[in-house]
Amino acid sequence: MQRILQPGEIEALDAIDFPRIRLPRPAELYAERAARLRQLADGHPIADYLRFVALLADGQAAAAATVKTTPPDAAVLQRAIEHGMPPLPTQDKPDPAWREVLAQIVERALAAGDTLPAPLREQLQRLRTMDAAALDALAVDLLDEDVDADTAALQPVVMAALQLVWADRASRLDADALGVPAQPTTCPVCGTPPVASVLRIGGAAGGHRYLHCGLCATEWHMVRVKCSHCESTAGVRFLGVEDGGKTVLAETCTACHSYRKQVDQHQDPLAEPLADDLASLRLDLLMAETEFERASGNPLLALPEPADDA
Repeated sequence: MQRILQPGEIEALDAIDFPRIRLPRPAELYAERAARLRQLADGHPIADYLRFVALLADGQAAAAATVKTTPPDAAVLQRAIEHGMPPLPTQDKPDPAWREVLAQIVERALAAGDTLPAPLREQLQRLRTMDAAALDALAVDLLDEDVDADTAALQPVVMAALQLVWADRASRLDADALGVPAQPTTCPVCGTPPVASVLRIGGAAGGHRYLHCGLCATEWHMVRVKCSHCESTAGVRFLGVEDGGKTVLAETCTACHSYRKQVDQHQDPLAEPLADDLASLRLDLLMAETEFERASGNPLLALPEPADDA
């Protein structure tokens, strides 16, 4: 026997019926990111860099229409899902399509001509001359976060290409089949730590917090009361720049002494996790003066590890 739900019961049902995993839509994602970066660049201290990353996002959006990645092996995919493991881990060799995507992004960026600073043009030309083996070795190093002063200069462009191939493959998965990840603080698709969290508005995801993967752009739900790094529910506090508004805040945790930014679309509907993270470096500089260390970085901002003292 079926029963008719009353309005209050329907609202309660809606509150728990929302997507736990949001897979990326690459062309839409990168076009929106490029637009947001250009909006944030207006009058910004690092405007030139934000506009350069917007060029990379333009290249990603264009390449999304033509990229042909290899579908994951069905047996491997099923085994990963059964064990709660990422089906597209970064330990896998990058899909060969990434080099073609890189070439498209490089050519599109170089087409900007003299509007790009000379050092950026030099790095783009450098990528043009590298052979497939050197490019693949570079990609593996960057995915392993093995970044030195030399590779740091190439990181934003290379990671932009890798982002697209991982996002393209992720977009072809079945979100409902992925289930609950074994490691809730890393991406259920590729195992990468989130670049930031985002409070979404609109649709079924509205009002919920998602962690946003810096590589494949998959988003997965995590309740707001938990630290997105150690999952502690004690000592989570938010810090922000006094005159910087509340769109981007640092979520701090006294249990693990880490922080990760939270981007709130209720404060600005156009806010985008990776773009707003890049544009809020002032918050990172202020956080460097506190006890909290950043939990994970932004793949499009290269910061080489300091050299060990001899």
